[in-house]
Amino acid sequence: MATRPVAFAPRGMWPVLYAYFDANNALDPRAVRTQVDRTVEAGANGIVILGLATEVNRLSLEEKQRFIAWTGEHVAHRVPFAVTISGDTVDAQLALADHAVDHGASSLILQPPSSRDQPESFYFDFFADVMRRVHVPVGIQNAPEYLGVGLSAQSLVTLATQCAPFQWLKGEGPATVIQSTIERLREQGSVLPVFNGRGGQESIDNLRAGCAGLIVAPDSFDWQAAIYSAFAEGDEDRARTLYERILPSIVFVMQSLDALTCYGKRIAAWRMGFDVEHDRGMRPTEFGLACARRFALALGPFADQRSLRR
Repeated sequence: MATRPVAFAPRGMWPVLYAYFDANNALDPRAVRTQVDRTVEAGANGIVILGLATEVNRLSLEEKQRFIAWTGEHVAHRVPFAVTISGDTVDAQLALADHAVDHGASSLILQPPSSRDQPESFYFDFFADVMRRVHVPVGIQNAPEYLGVGLSAQSLVTLATQCAPFQWLKGEGPATVIQSTIERLREQGSVLPVFNGRGGQESIDNLRAGCAGLIVAPDSFDWQAAIYSAFAEGDEDRARTLYERILPSIVFVMQSLDALTCYGKRIAAWRMGFDVEHDRGMRPTEFGLACARRFALALGPFADQRSLRR
């Protein structure tokens, strides 16, 4: 049984980093460092890696381990550092979790195993088995729209009751669905912090619904951090103005996960001053590149949120 981890109350905006590959199809550590530096400067409250935007399913175990080591070294405890953990067995997830913690991860986010034909109790028991054997705060990625499986609100409450390390939730769904989940958790007495993703779609409504924050890719992260800050300060008019300016770009990159990892990562790279050298997934079209360039220009060079709010 795991000991109770240090109290953990995550809030705010957490970027989930893209995986960039050099011309030889190897992971590019410079792109990792650049994303960390620019998002921290823009107001990141934490850093997440190995999520869906990181193309985790296209990375080997060795590449995941290198990505963890590079990120942990460069974050250097400036902000909390969370690693998304995948794997089809409890032992496989525990091994990657141990590697993450050894390299500076302050929390973990578990993904379900790849099997999609099991009853909900199977995924519940899987998560519980992992959580009971780790010693840092743990969340789960509850994203049935993207992963094909998820836990009900009642199962989430039960899991939090039974497993002390379970201390946050990464959802992926419409604000109306997230609000219902938060409401049901609260009805059961749970204060589990809930984050949404979906590229920042409905970001303001997610915050109104009670989300502790959002976990989004870096392409418009600086703008989204400014939206969060404006909302937290009670300036909803400013938050809405910023959101309306970036919504076309969000819609463009969130057509699919392939669109996100093809065009979203290009928008982020161009805004941060480098380029994409190799794709492991969908290749861009000339028209898609023209669209992405237009959105990158509209968003402008990556900036800290103070300059965006002037």
